[in-house]
Amino acid sequence: MRRSLKWLAVLTTLGMLLVLLGGALVTKTRSGMGCGRSWPLCNGEFVPTEITPELVIELAHRLVSGTVGILVLILSVWTWRTIGHIRETKFLSFLSFFFLLLQGLIGAAAVLWGQNSFVLALHFGISLISFAAVLLLTLLIFEIDKRFEAEKLIIDKRMKKHIIGVTIYSYIVVYTGALVRHMKASLVCSDWPLCNNNASSILPTNFNEWVQMGHRFLAGLIFIWIGCITIMAIRNYKHQKVIYWGWIIAFIIVCLQVVAGALIVVSKLNLYIALAHAFFISCLFGVLCYFLLLASRSKKNAIKYQKHDNQQKTTTIV
Repeated sequence: MRRSLKWLAVLTTLGMLLVLLGGALVTKTRSGMGCGRSWPLCNGEFVPTEITPELVIELAHRLVSGTVGILVLILSVWTWRTIGHIRETKFLSFLSFFFLLLQGLIGAAAVLWGQNSFVLALHFGISLISFAAVLLLTLLIFEIDKRFEAEKLIIDKRMKKHIIGVTIYSYIVVYTGALVRHMKASLVCSDWPLCNNNASSILPTNFNEWVQMGHRFLAGLIFIWIGCITIMAIRNYKHQKVIYWGWIIAFIIVCLQVVAGALIVVSKLNLYIALAHAFFISCLFGVLCYFLLLASRSKKNAIKYQKHDNQQKTTTIV
């Protein structure tokens, strides 16, 4: 049973990645109205008669999201019943399905009644929370075999503050990136890193340019922040490989994210690069959420090992 659960968890995690990338594809190709003002049917038909590229993209995204939604529900119930004794399991099980359902309802509302860009930008972020919850559930399942010593980590207060802060901040960066897409402001600035390198003023001149440059500024800050945390991890956590290598991986991902963001502008919104941009931020947020899980355990681990040390000292004295 445990092997089957692992396969389901991995499949569901990959499925959630497809949901995220599918949502980005719908936005990038402007296929959100590919099925008209009709949901869950397409143009009011169960089997569409007039096939367009936008219809195929939108309908495929709906089908994938629905299928993955069933997988998430099965995974949530299965993990609740089999590893529910692990502290985080029930919370993550609820979180994964609730936010996936919520993003589906927001998507349906956008099709039926329309939404402004600020509300639509929440869609990707809500899906991202569900993806992170599924990813953490998968890691909990694999932790049962004790393949890595994630349960024994002790993280100091300074690192904990950085983990909490950068995870929350990364969600803000995600939102601003989604806002750029939904406001169709991806190419409103023709140059990089400044908006218009040859202009007389380096400041943005309209609201869309401010949104684009605001996202670039926030993305630059998270790049610097994660770089500083990575240096801290390399210096102080060589003996805790999950933290040591985890932050190195996080820094590599954020570097790829920045490069992809620049290439979107240089390539004039190449679709594959845009999807890679969405993929990298999804992976980064998943890694940061895992650090958040480890940080939440750290105090309990410290108390447990302090009690163990005290017992050993008492035994030695006796």
